[in-house]
Amino acid sequence: MSIQKSQVELTILMPCLNEAETLEACIRKAHLGMERAGISGEILIADNGSTDGSQQLAEDLGARVVRIPAKGYGSALRGGIEAANGRWIIMGDADDSYDFSKIVPFVEKLRAGIDLVMGCRMPRGGGRVMPGAMPWKHRWIGNPALSFIGRLFFHCPAQDFHCGLRGFSRDAALRMDLKTTGMEFASEMVIKANLQKMKIAQVPIILHKDGRSRPPHLRSWRDGWRHLRFMLIYSPRWLFLVPGLAAGLICGGLAVILYFSSITLGGVTLDTGTMMLAAMGLIAGTQLSAQAVSAKIFAIDAGLLPEDPRFSKLFKFFNLEKGILFGGGFLIAGTLLIGRSFFQWGENDFGALSYPDNMRNVIAAGTCLVFGVQVISVSFFLSVLGLQTTKTTPPRG
Repeated sequence: MSIQKSQVELTILMPCLNEAETLEACIRKAHLGMERAGISGEILIADNGSTDGSQQLAEDLGARVVRIPAKGYGSALRGGIEAANGRWIIMGDADDSYDFSKIVPFVEKLRAGIDLVMGCRMPRGGGRVMPGAMPWKHRWIGNPALSFIGRLFFHCPAQDFHCGLRGFSRDAALRMDLKTTGMEFASEMVIKANLQKMKIAQVPIILHKDGRSRPPHLRSWRDGWRHLRFMLIYSPRWLFLVPGLAAGLICGGLAVILYFSSITLGGVTLDTGTMMLAAMGLIAGTQLSAQAVSAKIFAIDAGLLPEDPRFSKLFKFFNLEKGILFGGGFLIAGTLLIGRSFFQWGENDFGALSYPDNMRNVIAAGTCLVFGVQVISVSFFLSVLGLQTTKTTPPRG
């Protein structure tokens, strides 16, 4: 007999693609877990096109099956979340690597008002990985690296950024407006929960060796790159701004020093060649910083990132007119430096000039001209973006 939606507190959601070997064990453990937690619930199988009889097996064991035609891990889970009747959802793989009979700590934290409860398989978070349960490259390289990047970029408290066993309220999941269709869905959920300042907690769990005889759907390098790419795209600060500011400040400072004189460090002399490279680094850093601001405006306007009051204040200070004046100042400086070189050339009857001194002047002139053009063009571009956005207060032309 079907459970009425008003009676359902919890949905245990499992994405499924040909999991007949392990599905029965998972469903039986899920029933036991709900009994131990003393919670009314349902088991929902989000089937992604199984051809091994998984659907009928699940229904025979009392689970509800929703068929998700769009392929992909994220697609299956998004469809399952939309179809769930429970106030809360606990999701996990149907390969018997997660023990659904031990969901009581997840339920307790959900009842306490936590929006997202992350399982943690790693010892650093109190978890445990059983022998053979996780490939070495995932345990010692991929997971630690991606989890570190996730905590660094988004200040997320989770120690195991990509654990597949997690609980959340259905309302919180709908507020996240999850979009991705593949394995990066796991990253998107954590990132959006953190950006929306939801309450996040973690529960130590044991990861068991899965019970399948076939290879897993996960592809280590492909899916690892998809996770990393997604995190970079969602963090223009780390993708563009931090490297841009670092390159601009370091290279700009070095270029200014070398404009006045060469320097010797440990027997190595830095002169006009180094100044040229430093000038290129300054220009590249400026472009990266501009990309960061542009990406931030677009992401806020598209709803990919939340509003940022500090970012809005920046635009109240910096507008198109100030950008034109600032960039124009560098254009004038570059023009004057070019004029100075031309004057010195004329004084020398347009013959050969002193190479180091003349090159310093020419490099400085070219850098000022390019920098000025960058600032003015970026100011106009940001002003165009500002015409479309209603979520920030960017400059208007």
